[in-house]
Amino acid sequence: MKKYIVFFGSLFLINFSCNNQSNSKLSENQINKKVNEIIDMMNIDEKIGQMTQIDQRFLDTITDISTYSIGSLLSGGGSHPEINEPQAWLDMYNKYQSESLKSRLQIPLIYGIDAVHGHNNVYGATIFPQNIGLGATNNPELIYKISEATSIEVAATGIDWTFSPCLSSPEDYRWGRTYEGFSSDPKRVEMLGEAAVLGYQNAKTSSGKSVVACAKHFIGDGNTEFGTGMRGLVDRGNTEMTIEELKLKLIPKYQAAVDANVQTVMASYNSWNGVKCHGSKELLTDILKVDMGFKGFVISDWQGIDEIPGDYKSDIITSINAGIDMVMVSGEAQPYKKFMRLLKESVEEGSISMDRIDDAVQRILKVKLRNGLFESPLVENNALSTIGSDDHRKIARQAVRESVVLLKNENIIPISKDINKLVVTGRGADNLGMQCGGWTIDWQGGQGDITIGTTILDGITNAVSQNTNIIYSKDAQDLEDSNGDLAIVVVGEDPYTEFFGDKENLDLINEDLTTIKNLKSKGYKVVVLLISGRPMNISDHIENWDAFAAIWLPGTEGDGISDILFGDHQASGTLSYPWPIKAEDGANALTDNLLFNIGFGL
Repeated sequence: MKKYIVFFGSLFLINFSCNNQSNSKLSENQINKKVNEIIDMMNIDEKIGQMTQIDQRFLDTITDISTYSIGSLLSGGGSHPEINEPQAWLDMYNKYQSESLKSRLQIPLIYGIDAVHGHNNVYGATIFPQNIGLGATNNPELIYKISEATSIEVAATGIDWTFSPCLSSPEDYRWGRTYEGFSSDPKRVEMLGEAAVLGYQNAKTSSGKSVVACAKHFIGDGNTEFGTGMRGLVDRGNTEMTIEELKLKLIPKYQAAVDANVQTVMASYNSWNGVKCHGSKELLTDILKVDMGFKGFVISDWQGIDEIPGDYKSDIITSINAGIDMVMVSGEAQPYKKFMRLLKESVEEGSISMDRIDDAVQRILKVKLRNGLFESPLVENNALSTIGSDDHRKIARQAVRESVVLLKNENIIPISKDINKLVVTGRGADNLGMQCGGWTIDWQGGQGDITIGTTILDGITNAVSQNTNIIYSKDAQDLEDSNGDLAIVVVGEDPYTEFFGDKENLDLINEDLTTIKNLKSKGYKVVVLLISGRPMNISDHIENWDAFAAIWLPGTEGDGISDILFGDHQASGTLSYPWPIKAEDGANALTDNLLFNIGFGL
């Protein structure tokens, strides 16, 4: 059956096959037959190996891949080759994949990575805006192009699978993963998430295989109650929601991804009504696999089963019976050989049925066959030039400028390119790591020139005329008094990821406020650009700013900011989250407590 999707009046039209989308030369019937043949030949140890995913850093020895018929490896945040460059990634992939082909049945690995805003673990790759910025574009055609470009760059290094897109619709901005969600509006998430799945899985790459997408985190990760999470905050907390509310509010986002043929779904760390999602058969089997018709496989999150109450063996039993098909053991907290031993014991003791094991392995093998891994397990060195290519950086630059949300403008923007004098200041003005945010090169991101790209200062310098005198000062302390000269100040959040970003208050830091205060006290007109992964507390300060734009976490292409500042393009971004007067109130703030409503943008 063919399905045609038109995105809200756009001329963008995608034609794909819901039932036959595949990078394999085999039909679905042939795939089913092949899987049954393989299953019949497998022993229990090989089946358990296929259900095991290990971070490559924690392999005891490479030969364990073939000895135990390991099903999957991953590179978690910061898990990269000794030399972090594209050729080394490709060599690493082929080394591990070659070892998998030495196993008795020669079942290839599927290799996963968090390519969540481009191939963001690889030095020199194109880093796109984080999802909160992409949500502000409200442009599904663009999200498709970004996912397609990401798929091409990921596949060039051999990797088969990205743990993306994130389909959360965050409500509490104190959550450190707010920026991973396109929007607090589930409908916008549904539209953009579907486009992302299609972009990843429909991309045509030089290897002939595209990248398997992963809808995450199932389910309710953006809706947890403050105080129920780690450290008494938000992340991995409890979501209280009736089944009727869940089906009305959250399920449609995932149903759209399933209908778009997403091949994997990742379970969520959070609890639903007090039950960990990793241990909920109602969620993972009854709803996802049965009611929603999901035919791919369910992957746990990093050590996600460990958070189910009980000892490790009971965690394994509960999660596998709930519907987890592959466990991201990682190998860090729990040795993967211990996991495999305990899983085998649980089967032999009757705590987990062989039918459940076979179902999990069948799902895993089908994804591998559909993606062409059996036909082309190794990848040639013929597409590395696509990584960080000019074409992909142009897409990223477009995404940056479309993500800028102009929230105040007292006839300042557009700025003349022939301006005589322009001050550029702030911690974020010349800081590539800050503008990329977390999940960039390392798990928590970094500061400064962590990869190849254009800072906001670089972009401004590129945009203005040669006669413009650009004065850069990190904190504005050393500037002379002004009589109405213009200053662009870039402030915001330092990089963070997951629970490290959970905060009780969302105030701007004193250093940023002092920089702005220094500028105003010296007579400058001020354009404030806010780098952040969420709305922040600005209501006490915005009156004193002459212009203000939320630029989110724009990635490597700082020229996109200048496209808006200097009028090459008009600002078109709109808020995909409401902006409360007090940001801690989050997306559920009452309308009369909002500074700007969702959808606003000048």
